[in-house]
Amino acid sequence: MARLDQILVSRGLARSRTHAARLIADGKVTSAGDILAKASLQIADDRELSVAEDATDTYVSRAGHKLAGALDAFPAVGVGGKRCLDAGASTGGFTDVLLRRGARHVVAVDVGHGQLVPQLRDDPRVSVHEGLNVRYMDPDQIGGTAELTVADLSFISLTLVVAPLAACTSPGGDLVLMVKPQFEIGKERLGRTGVVTSERERRMAVGKVAGAAVDAGLELCGLATSPLPGQDGNVEYFLWIKRRIAEDLPKIEERDAAVAVLLGKIWPNH
Repeated sequence: MARLDQILVSRGLARSRTHAARLIADGKVTSAGDILAKASLQIADDRELSVAEDATDTYVSRAGHKLAGALDAFPAVGVGGKRCLDAGASTGGFTDVLLRRGARHVVAVDVGHGQLVPQLRDDPRVSVHEGLNVRYMDPDQIGGTAELTVADLSFISLTLVVAPLAACTSPGGDLVLMVKPQFEIGKERLGRTGVVTSERERRMAVGKVAGAAVDAGLELCGLATSPLPGQDGNVEYFLWIKRRIAEDLPKIEERDAAVAVLLGKIWPNH
């Protein structure tokens, strides 16, 4: 048994508990034809649920729901009117979310070609940069810095790209990065299934990325678990960081303390 709002998130029927509460309040959640009207209602794990979701709330890819949930978790990260960078745009789930939330322009960068869906590729608010490796990206290649940077990257550690992402973000700008432990812990420690099942390994992965972010001149602001699982069911996280206006970097002990505080948001007893 679990709360209705938690069940909706765990099944991927809502992108966050806030989103789930809204769906429930709007009478869009039913079971066997009956409307379920309380987020706190205890629901059996195998109970059938249906969600009457508006078509306008469906993004071009599943990843869009992940970023939407992260932005809900970090309400201080504004999107409206900003020039944004979507690093690892792929089909465009993150770009879709940014545009719907009022981004003035989105620079969609991907190392691949031809993946961005036509509706976004043809949108005058989107600049497409294909065949561009984020690891070697600089602001001149994308027409200048962004006020908000988001990233969904695979098969590479974020520790290798956080510095160029910082350089492509304006001083005082925000970065919301998806941390995927399966690409952070190293192949030698990743099981045959490709799933990081150890909570300790997940925490270490997030801590490593957070430390690299501080070393790159970024301020740690927030951490949240992705509302939807990743590849093969991996638990993933969103790291909210901000580019410092001053270039002075904290001392090592200050960095380590900041990382510990951040990790405590999800792992308070470690």
